[in-house]
Amino acid sequence: MPELSINGKSIQLKALSDIAVAERVANHLQRRISEDDWRPFQSKAAAIEAWTKLGGIRLQVMDALGLIESETKAQKHRNTV
Repeated sequence: MPELSINGKSIQLKALSDIAVAERVANHLQRRISEDDWRPFQSKAAAIEAWTKLGGIRLQVMDALGLIESETKAQKHRNTV
């Protein structure tokens, strides 16, 4: 399985092509963080809540960038069990 490190956290990927996807998502989120730009959402919290529901690579990247609170991770885990 391909693996990528973002912010010192390992992201498990299913295909080599997912590396480019994860890097693109990380760059996009880092830009939003630095510019404090969460449009079209009204707030950072609303954006994170919506994106968390998408799961997958985006969720792993958000976790690596420290955007997901441990409470949110616990809630997601409960929803998948």
